[in-house]
Amino acid sequence: MPIELHHIDTGGDETPLVVVHGLLGSADNWRSHLKQWQRRHRVIAVDLRNHGRSPHVAGMSYEAMAEDLLALLDRLEVERAHLLGHSMGGKVAISLARRAPHRVASLIVADIAPLAYGHDHDSVFAALRRVEAGEPTNRREADALLAEHVEESAVRLFLATNLERDDEGILRLRIGLDEIQDDYDTLMGEPAGEGAFEGPTLVLRGAHSVYVTDEMLPALHSVLPRAEIETLQAGHWLHAEQPKAFQEAVNAFLERVDG
Repeated sequence: MPIELHHIDTGGDETPLVVVHGLLGSADNWRSHLKQWQRRHRVIAVDLRNHGRSPHVAGMSYEAMAEDLLALLDRLEVERAHLLGHSMGGKVAISLARRAPHRVASLIVADIAPLAYGHDHDSVFAALRRVEAGEPTNRREADALLAEHVEESAVRLFLATNLERDDEGILRLRIGLDEIQDDYDTLMGEPAGEGAFEGPTLVLRGAHSVYVTDEMLPALHSVLPRAEIETLQAGHWLHAEQPKAFQEAVNAFLERVDG
């Protein structure tokens, strides 16, 4: 049963660009990009289940998350959309494109391949659990708790976007951490659906990331045969590390598709 996703919609009548965040992200992470893209497009940024302001429910399968996203498009009366997904969100977008290709005008996948990956979030989950137990009352306390398990300040800043203050002044996690961890193996697996998506596709990858290596490209093209591969000088969070280059690549691709 699909759930009702929280989302940001800039409005407009044209074919929208739907933005799907990655693991532990949210629509809020994309606000600076939305400000740029809304000059040319209607943009819809979603919070996936157990993320942002969307409901917490059991089950994080890509089939279920694609159904949630498809239900949102139905509710907004969007017949076709350009889909942009980063990391986990890229697998959600691929899953929807495989299931309902007639609803997808084009597909943009940011630094993920339609493959299974190994576990690499243990320290992140430990950091979030530490904050949960520590009940910080300010951002400095929260960062110190996160730093017990995560050295990179940029990663800590990203994780801290999942904190919000409750009525007692405690910074609490707004994500469904239990639900995410319970289905983590599924999240690390392949996207849902079968066969290939034959529509126009752009894959943006980070030169300093290991998520889309040259060795993965044959498997990627078997699922996304029309994929154009563009490499940015960035790591996995390429939209945050190289925002201008990321926006320009997306804009150029959409102009080619719409033109």
